[in-house]
Parts: sequence; structure tokens; C-alpha cells
Amino acid sequence: MALTKTPICDFGKKAENFKLKSINNELISLEDVKGKNGTLIMFICNHCPYVKAIIEDLVKDCKSLKKNGVNSVAIMSNDTKNYPEDSLDNMVQFSKDNKFEDLNYLIDETQEVAKNYGAVCTPDFFGYNKRLELQYRGRIRELKNLKPVRNGESELKLAMQKIAETQKGPLEQIPSMGCNIKWFK
Repeated sequence: MALTKTPICDFGKKAENFKLKSINNELISLEDVKGKNGTLIMFICNHCPYVKAIIEDLVKDCKSLKKNGVNSVAIMSNDTKNYPEDSLDNMVQFSKDNKFEDLNYLIDETQEVAKNYGAVCTPDFFGYNKRLELQYRGRIRELKNLKPVRNGESELKLAMQKIAETQKGPLEQIPSMGCNIKWFK
């Protein structure tokens, strides 16, 4: 596990289109998940301890943000041959275990989407306004010893609510951090 931090937000960068298979065996595109007031695209996986530490908060935030017109999608881009715990079958189970009712979970089998977005770790968050312009590339919240520090609302939720209301993200953002994406060898 190599700890990796996300780069600073490239404000205004347009979202890259994609069409990926969901855990329900449907092809889902960017247009299918685009929210009325914003879109949260996140790169996660099943086995990363950083994802496991924040997954409960993340599912709650995504459900809450839907009320603000922000849709969310999770993409898993790891090499499943060398990391079988991230397989599609395990994605289905992870989704059930963590109650992803309103959250599409997609597999990026070629890793092309992760590369197009410049994703570097899990979790890696990309918060877009309604014009699909990047406005957030920060963390969900502080972690101490892989435990969320719950001192108010999550930074991710507050940022996405601001984006939904104003179409602009916060100027100050603390990078997300997690395990590096497991690229094909």
C-alpha cells in the first residue's frame, strides 16, 4: 500500500466522457449520471483501508447530496488480476454490504477512465458543477489512524453543496489521500 495524495484542483477542467459496466451489468455513461446541479465522480475500490474508513460517511453524503441535485458515481479502476478482492463479484458484495442503494458502482476494466481523469488513489474525488467543470478535488474529511474525525459535516459534502448552489467550489481544498491505484503491470 503506497500512500498517495491527490493533486490540487484543476478548476474548470471538463469531465471526460465514459461508458462503463455497472455491478448490475448495465452500461452507464457520464450523461446517465450527470446531476441537475452537480456531479460527484469518485474512484474507490473494495480493499483499500482508506476507502473502508470513509465508506459509511461517503454513502450518507451521496444520499444527502442527491437532495441538492448532485448525482454521484463510484468507479473501480484497479487491476483485478493482481488484486482479486476488487473483482466485479466482490464489487457487488461491497455494494450490498455498504448499502449503495443510490450509488452506481462501475468497473473501469481497461483503466482508461482513471487515466483520462488523472485519478491517482482510492478514494479520489472529482466534484463537478452542472456544466461538468471541475470544482473540487479534496478529501471527504480528516482521518486519524484510519478513523474519520467527525467534527461537523464532511468537507466533501459541504463543497458539493456549495457547488450545487453557486457552481463554484471552495478555493481552499485539502487533498484526499489513500492507496495508489493498482495499475496493470
